[in-house]
Amino acid sequence: MRTLRFSHLKPCVLRIGRRLAHGGAAGFQRRIVDDELDELFPEIAAISLDGPKAVGKTTTAEQRVRAVVRLDESEHQTLVRASPSMILDYPRPTLVDEWQRVPEVWDRIRRAIDHDPKGGQFLLAGSASPHPGSVTHSGAGRIGRMRMRPMTLAERGVEEPTVSLRALLSGTRPELRGSTDVGLKQYAEEIVASGFPGIRGFGPRGRRFHLDSYIATTVEKEIATSAAPVKRPQAMTAWLRAYAAAESTTASYTRILDAATPGQTDKPSRGAADAYRDALTALWLLDPLPTWVPVGNALNRLVAKPKHHLADPALSARLLGLDSRALLTGSGRVMNPGAGVALGALFEALATLSVRVSAQADEAGAGHLRTRNGDHEVDLIVERADGAVVACEVKLASSVQDSDTKHLHWLKKTIGDRLLDAIVINTGPRAYRRPDGIGVVPLALLGV
Repeated sequence: MRTLRFSHLKPCVLRIGRRLAHGGAAGFQRRIVDDELDELFPEIAAISLDGPKAVGKTTTAEQRVRAVVRLDESEHQTLVRASPSMILDYPRPTLVDEWQRVPEVWDRIRRAIDHDPKGGQFLLAGSASPHPGSVTHSGAGRIGRMRMRPMTLAERGVEEPTVSLRALLSGTRPELRGSTDVGLKQYAEEIVASGFPGIRGFGPRGRRFHLDSYIATTVEKEIATSAAPVKRPQAMTAWLRAYAAAESTTASYTRILDAATPGQTDKPSRGAADAYRDALTALWLLDPLPTWVPVGNALNRLVAKPKHHLADPALSARLLGLDSRALLTGSGRVMNPGAGVALGALFEALATLSVRVSAQADEAGAGHLRTRNGDHEVDLIVERADGAVVACEVKLASSVQDSDTKHLHWLKKTIGDRLLDAIVINTGPRAYRRPDGIGVVPLALLGV
C-alpha cells in the first residue's frame, strides 16, 4: 500500500473536504462536553463522540485535531473503504467524521492503539450505530465513548446559572440563590427553538423548515444506511409522531403503535414497530430515560419502563405541529398514549436534557423512578458512582406547593442519607430552599 505523504502540507493544518478548524471554527460555541474532552482526550488515545446529526460533534471535535477525514463525502469514503488502514497515515490528532460509514476503521484504530496507547490520537464522530457485525471488537479499554446531546438551556446563554448540579451532588446542601426574568413564554420559545446549534440561528419559519427537513431526511434517507432499515417511511413517520406525543411518559410501545394507526385495520406488526424503534435508536434520535435501579433492595417494586424522549424537544413539538403559541394556549394536547398537556411534557423534556448533560459531566448517571402501582414517582434521579443521589421533580409552575414535594419526602424516608439533596425544577423567578429543606430551582438557573 502506498503511504500518504504530507510534507507539502502545513504542519498543523490538513485541509480535507470542505474545511478544517484551525484555532476556532466560525460560529463555534463552547459546550459542557468541551470541558470533558479537555480533561480526558490528553489521556485517552481515542474517543468516539456519539449523537444525532447536527448536534455539533464535528465542530466540537475539529477544535482539537490536525486532520479531518469526512467519510460522509464520497471521494474519501471510497478511498478509505478500499484501504481502511490509510486512516492511520493522517497527522494526529485525527478526526474521523461519520466513521460508521466505513466501520472497518474502528478496528484499524483499535489495533493501532494496542501498539501505541498514548493519549490524544483519534476522535471519532458518529451519527449512527454501525451495522451489527461490521465492527469485530467493541473497543472496550481502547476507544472511549462519549454521548453528545443538543444544547442545554445553560449552553444556549438564556440566563447565567446560579445553581450547580455538581454542588448538589457534593452532599453539602449548598445555599440556593439567584433570580431570573425567564418565564413561561421564554421556556415555550426555547422548546421550539431547538438545541441543535445549526437550527437555532434561524427565525421561526426557518427553524420549522429545517426541523421538517431533518425529520424527512432521517426517515427517508438516513434510515437507509442505519442498522435497521425500514421500507415504509410514512408509517415510520406516524410512529415517530406518536412517540413524540408520548414524550416524558412511560407509555407502552403497544399504546404508541395504536396511537400511530388510529382506526386502521391494516396496522404495522409489532415487529415492524420494533424495527422503527431500533432504526431511530441507531441514529441516536431516541434518547429514553432509563429506570433508576438503586443499589440494594430498599426499592424493589419499581416500573422497569423507560421514560420516552426524543433527542431534542423541538423535534417532538414539530412532529406534533406545535409552535410556542400553541404550547402556551394549550391548543395542542398530547395524543394520549400518556396523560398531560404538551407544554408540561416538553418542559420536562427540556429539563431532562439539561440535567443529563450536566450529570454526565460530573460522572453521574440519570434515571427516573416510578413504583408499579403509580403511587410514587420522581422525574429525575441523578446518581453518583457510590449510589448516592440527587432527586429532581419537574413542575410547570412558578411556585411550589407542599403537594409538589411529597414524593421527594417519601424518597428521603425510604433511602435515608443516600439522598444527598432534593429539588423541584420549575418556571419561577428565584432559587431558594423551603423550610423543609427541599430546593426550588428555576430551570434557567440550573447549570453544571
